[in-house]
Formats: sequence, structure tokens, C-alpha cells
Amino acid sequence: MGSELEQAMESLINIFHTHSGKEGDKYKLSKKELKELLQAELAGFLDVQRDTEVVDKILKDLDENGDGEVDFQEYVVLVATLTVACNAFFWDNS
Repeated sequence: MGSELEQAMESLINIFHTHSGKEGDKYKLSKKELKELLQAELAGFLDVQRDTEVVDKILKDLDENGDGEVDFQEYVVLVATLTVACNAFFWDNS
């Protein structure tokens, strides 16, 4: 079963691959796949529903290699950045 951290890592990997590869490269998230992942997994943190440009902004910020898609490494940057922001907010406000 693994430790709690190992389970969290497995979950991050599974979430990425659940959403990637529905169209195009199975190891990358297209803009549509990224939007679906954000709506399904991060709706509580990101205002994806109301801000129609939020996916474009996130994609532009994450897409280091400029291919118009988000690979796993770029996805991990998103998760890590949000985790750091949440830690600062929740830990400082407890």
C-alpha cells in the first residue's frame, strides 16, 4: 500500500495520465485536457468556470518548451506551485 506520501505521488501520476492522451500525445495534456483536469481536480482552488482565460494563462505559464501542451514535468510545477501557495495560506492562518 505504501506510505501516505507514496500514495499521494501515485495519485498525482494517475490523475495526470487519466487526463492526458485523450487526444494527441498520450504523455501530454492538450489545452482541452488541461481544462478538464483543472475543472475536475482543482475547481476549489482555481476559478476555471468563470474566467474563460484562466486555462490560457496557466498553459502559457507552464509551457516551458512552447509546444502548446503540458507534459508531466510542467504539470508537476503546477501542483508544486499550488501546494506551496496552499501551505503558506493554510499554515499561516491556522
